[in-house]
Amino acid sequence: MKIIKNISLFFFLFSFYFLQSCGGNAQNLNVGSSAPDFTLEDAFGTKYSLNDYKDKNPVVVYFYPKAGTPGCTTEACGIRDSWDKFKENGIVVLGISVDSKSAIKQFIKDHNLNFPLLSDSSKNISKEYGVLNNLGLDTRITFIVDKNGKIADIIRDVDVTTHADDVFKKAIKLK
Repeated sequence: MKIIKNISLFFFLFSFYFLQSCGGNAQNLNVGSSAPDFTLEDAFGTKYSLNDYKDKNPVVVYFYPKAGTPGCTTEACGIRDSWDKFKENGIVVLGISVDSKSAIKQFIKDHNLNFPLLSDSSKNISKEYGVLNNLGLDTRITFIVDKNGKIADIIRDVDVTTHADDVFKKAIKLK
């Protein structure tokens, strides 16, 4: 049991300290540029396209490294716990990772997540957004997209414990 705890601690520290330095910093996109459109499926096969929300809703597009890891769980559960205020204000939240649909489905089930998590298992969208790191995982970066499809903000230094409140405060200004 102690070995498992030590291995878990190692992977947590590794992901916390090193993933940000392994590339995937979204330097190809800037505030004011058009957000690249995408169509991805969630764990249940429903398709989501960024362009579906153009002229309608601000969209929070957040990329996360790996379903079920401590930081990703904290980040997703923060959105889950704040979901009512996002929904009531017409703010769309789409989480994206390179995880398989089955891994995302288990993540949703394990944590009773109530918003769309999309699979970019081909890694094409992650590459287009410039968030794919050298380890083949997404770097934790969030894009706030306005109703016109333009990037209103990019959060490169995400604090998973305050992420939900941080993105809500930025997105509500775009209503």
